[in-house]
Amino acid sequence: MKKYIALFGLSVILVACGSAKPKIDDLATNNPIETALNLSAVTEDKVPVVINPGRFTTETVTYRLPRVVQGTYSVSDFGKYIDDFRAIDYDGNTLSVSKIDTNSWSISNATQLDRIEYFVNDTYDIETSGGIQGEQPFSPAGTNIEPENYVLNLHGFVGYFDSLKNNQYTLDVTAPADFIRTSALESKGNVTSADGKSITSSYYAPRYFDITDNPMMYGKLDVEEFMVGDIKIVLSLYSPTKQHTASSLKETVYKMMEAQKAYLGDINSTPRYDIYVYLSRGDETSPKGFGALEHHTSTVVVFPEDSTLEGLKFQMVDVVAHEFFHIVTPLSVHSEDVHYFDYNIPTFSKHLWMYEGVTEYFAQHFQVYEGLIDNNQFYNTVMQKIATSMNLDDAMSFTIMSENVLDEPYATNYYNVYMKGALIGMCIDILMRKESNGERSMLSLMKELSNKYGKNKPFEDDKIIEEITAMTYPSIGEFFKTHVEGDVPINYDEFFDMVGLTYGNSEVPTNYIFAGGQNIIFDADPQKGEIFFSEMALKNSFWASQGVQVGDVIKKVDGKELTLMNAQEIITGMFGWQEGQEIDVELNRNGETVSIKTTLTKATAESESLIEDPNASDEKVALRNAWLKG
Repeated sequence: MKKYIALFGLSVILVACGSAKPKIDDLATNNPIETALNLSAVTEDKVPVVINPGRFTTETVTYRLPRVVQGTYSVSDFGKYIDDFRAIDYDGNTLSVSKIDTNSWSISNATQLDRIEYFVNDTYDIETSGGIQGEQPFSPAGTNIEPENYVLNLHGFVGYFDSLKNNQYTLDVTAPADFIRTSALESKGNVTSADGKSITSSYYAPRYFDITDNPMMYGKLDVEEFMVGDIKIVLSLYSPTKQHTASSLKETVYKMMEAQKAYLGDINSTPRYDIYVYLSRGDETSPKGFGALEHHTSTVVVFPEDSTLEGLKFQMVDVVAHEFFHIVTPLSVHSEDVHYFDYNIPTFSKHLWMYEGVTEYFAQHFQVYEGLIDNNQFYNTVMQKIATSMNLDDAMSFTIMSENVLDEPYATNYYNVYMKGALIGMCIDILMRKESNGERSMLSLMKELSNKYGKNKPFEDDKIIEEITAMTYPSIGEFFKTHVEGDVPINYDEFFDMVGLTYGNSEVPTNYIFAGGQNIIFDADPQKGEIFFSEMALKNSFWASQGVQVGDVIKKVDGKELTLMNAQEIITGMFGWQEGQEIDVELNRNGETVSIKTTLTKATAESESLIEDPNASDEKVALRNAWLKG
């Protein structure tokens, strides 16, 4: 999972029908669980769902929707979105059902249970309306139900019986005949209704995990399919106003995936990869959780629709690259906590430094390694991550934080998995290169672990660091003991010195909401509900050239009024601004309106930056080259 980086920057400012009766010897434990979603029978934005588990031999069974889903590290409570839950016997009568908790239902007289029926509300509407209290699912893990688009993260629609999570599932999805449908689950056939108005598509899942791991998108979609080597890429996009198209992103995705495939080499054997992109309109009923959620062979992405094309391309590379690299870890290399995931009362692995941190490191490192960016751009990214990590708890054991990620004070430090977690990956990479004279790396280590374990064999959570140390070098074990299991902050200067890097002040490229690093150029007055330029704005070359002053209140951005309520959405959009784009910003300066209508020019800021030491030894330069170019 990756939450879009602008969200953190902003947080600094803002506080069917019944089935036939089975034979008596047909046991639920032996039958596929038959499930059906009917998108052609939606009522009040609710999808009817039917679950037929086969015949039970026990008197009481428990059915659950996930409380937490894999790839997220927060509570989602998908049971909150279920209405009119009913258990039906073979004579069509309702059975006694008691709701155990938010996500669980206990069904009595289960030997007579024919099917379960209920309706599912989508999370996107409720996420924005405040209709349900408590935590909401991160948007890319959520669900959407609207006439033109259905985001079918199936864990929001289909649940499981406690004892049957390893049962096979069949899934029928009925939808209007004119819908485009894309699915990471392989279709087993389509049946058109007698009146021709709807089509039922059938799918198969080996176990409940495969239900949760294979999202779908139905509706008025724009789809591009293309090959990257031997991988079929399916890019499905929903743009409500048709502002963006899948074809406009195709080249960017192709180049990114081609570089990723070259970077990974033989570690990647995925024959197909689906990218589902939902573009949020930005109004009050649209989702605000921008970012993506990984699956074994797909990712679900939510971005703002009002991004410029160049901004959207930037977001795609930054976020989708991260999700694709999850095929290495945790999708291939993972512990028992991941492999035998408990959707109701999960335990968490100690190794978010690997699952999210190393993944984020790869998502940045491959760009310089494969020539998509230059060395200085990569160094600037490293410095930004260091600066951001220092705003979090830098003296916190990463393994303890990972294992207790739902609880405080660890939950509020989760974002550091993308910052310090990536830096941990960088340091191990440099150490591996140094100890092996440039021959081994973080990536080669992950390949070794992938060959040893793979998606069907988990490692032991408490032993993997000891195992990695045995596979590598004592210095790697000492690094883990001190900086990952331990709580000693990393002295990055030592690692930069190994590869001939030092510090220097220079004008470095930045964007239009920062003044180098994570120095955001806005501040806010929650009591007045205003967002205004801070002193940092004067250090951003673009805003300084426009004559902005400290305290200028930002009233409108490209015609949209800026408030504390929509600041996350609008400032995230500004994060994607690109040079050459036309902008229109309205300010209030001491009661007078100031208008900035102009074309964006390159933004820079004077900042302490990493530079290549001209006095570095040949040995250090060679190590740097091995690290950055192989």
